[in-house]
Amino acid sequence: MPKISKRGTLMPNSPIRKLVPLAEEAEKNGKQVIRLNIGQPDIPTSDKALAAIRNLDVQVIEYSHSAGMISLRRKMAEYYKNNKIDVSYEDILITVGGSEAITLTLLTCLNAGDEILVPEPFYANYFSFATSADVKVVAITSHIEDGFSLPPIAEFEKKITEKTKGIIICNPNNPTGHVYSRKELEQIRDLVLKYDLFLLSDEVYREFVYDGEEFISAMRLEGMENHCILIDSLSKRYSATGLRTGALVTKNKQLRDTALKFCQARLSPPYVGQIAGEAALDSSDEYMNYVYNEYDHRRKFVVNALNKMPGVFCTMPKGAFYIMVKLPVDDSEKFAMWMLKEFDYQGNTLMVAPGAGFYTEGNLGKQEVRIAYVLNEEKLAIGMKCLEKALEAYPWRTTESVKAKSLV
Repeated sequence: MPKISKRGTLMPNSPIRKLVPLAEEAEKNGKQVIRLNIGQPDIPTSDKALAAIRNLDVQVIEYSHSAGMISLRRKMAEYYKNNKIDVSYEDILITVGGSEAITLTLLTCLNAGDEILVPEPFYANYFSFATSADVKVVAITSHIEDGFSLPPIAEFEKKITEKTKGIIICNPNNPTGHVYSRKELEQIRDLVLKYDLFLLSDEVYREFVYDGEEFISAMRLEGMENHCILIDSLSKRYSATGLRTGALVTKNKQLRDTALKFCQARLSPPYVGQIAGEAALDSSDEYMNYVYNEYDHRRKFVVNALNKMPGVFCTMPKGAFYIMVKLPVDDSEKFAMWMLKEFDYQGNTLMVAPGAGFYTEGNLGKQEVRIAYVLNEEKLAIGMKCLEKALEAYPWRTTESVKAKSLV
């Protein structure tokens, strides 16, 4: 029997989706599964996007330009300028979601065996994208007790080798909800310039920043024109994850022209996704405010419920719609599986993403889970009650407590 590739063998299962078979089995057994494991919002998709799909009047769904439709790129450039990001449509490549934007950037900027630094915990698929490109992820650990703020820059410098070619940040952060301050971003900028690195800045959650925090795009940092690649997506902003319409944005022409060759190899981004994405950019202030306020409300509801549970610890996330939570359990993956296989409360159970999957070392995050507060308050209330009751019933509960550094 022929052997599959080493790359395929190394490709990890998604820690966010790996428990899906257990959830499906629980549902077959009559349980309602509250799915807080994945960033799939229940907020209605922008009516502008839906109308564009319903009213699409074409005889042929054709290829677009490999870089994406010019009309969409022009409208995205306007959007960025309204957000103090000065780019032209020529600086934008439309991609198959933000995921392809990251993969294209890695393929364009790094050779096989090169290394990229990432603060952890990080979006688990970064590891998958890097594996696809034969790139090594080198993690610098942040800690829940510090609110997952940026680790000391000295810790980054310790990990830099001759193979280090870049840094990835996610701002606002998935999975932690941390929003990087100007000081933190300038520290990263200085490191990038000192060692002549690329900076991949994943900014898909920029619309969701709370409590008066300021969102600052890495594209606004002085001196980064040839170093910074902005990774973007329309899916979360307009509650349209299935559009698969993202963007790679950079003022580095050589990088952009090289990435375009990879775009040409995959022909074009999705035609219908681009049509709907362009329309979504015209979403009303009323819609955008509704989405923002709904996530803000859900955030406060979930954090308030979590902090009432004995032994549970989390800090208030400042952005996105995720939170990392430390639980009084021996192993969060075992606990998550147990909830789906053996537990229910009044016919309901809960699905979360085990924390270890967001770290490179298996012993990190073993007591943490990521919760995505993407469902309405009624379902969140059921989910939080399930978690409370599950922790009371879990046979391997621990008594360890966590203390924050004045962050709650």
